[in-house]
Amino acid sequence: MSTLRPVTDLRSRRSWQPDCAALARSRLASARFSAGLSPGEFAALLGKMLSRSITAGMVTTWESTATPPGDVLIAADAVSPSPSRLGLRSHKFICAFAPAVYQRPGGAESHGGLECRAQPLRHPSGDCTLHAFPQGSVVIHLAEDLEVPGVADLAAWRVRTYDENMEWASGVLSEMTGTEVTVPYVLSAYWVERPIWAGRLLTSGMRLLCSPRVLLEHDGGSAEAERALLADGYPHAGMRSFGMGGSAGFASWSGVSYYPADEGLAEAEIVDAELALQSMWAYSDHVNACTERGEDPAVPDGYGWRFLRAARSRLMSPRPRETGQHQAMREAITETSGLPGILAQAAEALKEEGVA
Repeated sequence: MSTLRPVTDLRSRRSWQPDCAALARSRLASARFSAGLSPGEFAALLGKMLSRSITAGMVTTWESTATPPGDVLIAADAVSPSPSRLGLRSHKFICAFAPAVYQRPGGAESHGGLECRAQPLRHPSGDCTLHAFPQGSVVIHLAEDLEVPGVADLAAWRVRTYDENMEWASGVLSEMTGTEVTVPYVLSAYWVERPIWAGRLLTSGMRLLCSPRVLLEHDGGSAEAERALLADGYPHAGMRSFGMGGSAGFASWSGVSYYPADEGLAEAEIVDAELALQSMWAYSDHVNACTERGEDPAVPDGYGWRFLRAARSRLMSPRPRETGQHQAMREAITETSGLPGILAQAAEALKEEGVA
């Protein structure tokens, strides 16, 4: 596991206002679920520790509507200790189609068998690198170290910063190319260094982290939704698991989350896979968007349907020396991204236009 670098505390952002009561309720519920106790069993244990009568109903109320007393939280933490804040590294892949960027100087790299040119970019919140691929797609990789109370806070941060990131990247690419470039989307992958869950809650927490936007869509409030979904296990039909040997990894349409075990995947493996996949997603999306507008797809010479066919093989075919964990990760993020479908559609459009 890599060492956690200095983190950004969201408390330093003036717009961030924690819901302390909701976090206290969530912490109490997390302690009980991690210990595998029913409300009655948990109440009996807390009562013994605090030398007073505590009932199952009181536990249920503290987990749902009332703020639990301080001594109860301290006792709960003794039953199931947990780090108070979630430490992770956010990897954002900010994607666009801008062929002129590839003509600029950059160091040669290869991701998933796809060649590109890379150059560092200055960004105020993290390490940033621009990857320009010869087919015309650009993937800006922004890595930010974060420390947050829970997934609900991350979800709010993500929604706000996505708009900021796309506006910033659109400006950078427009200035580089001398033409207007609009960044259509951002994809996130989260590498968890310090979880706030244990036991079966770890799986639920990593599922939520893979698709955090769901917490902003609940009427009861994001912190309350986080507590409820953690308890429920957050089943998600469109999510694929790729964790092995104690690691926890999930991929969905919304993104990727991974907590490594001692023998888990390396962080660079996930970044490499996403750079390759997102470069082809952005390219295929450009071709399909041209087709939908009734235009002939404008692509660089030599990057027609035969290129797409070769790229599909590189991204989706197992390699002889590929580990089982890497294969599971690659298949999970490829299938949940929808790339096979849009890549096939783009290849068919280019074939019809005679762009080989």
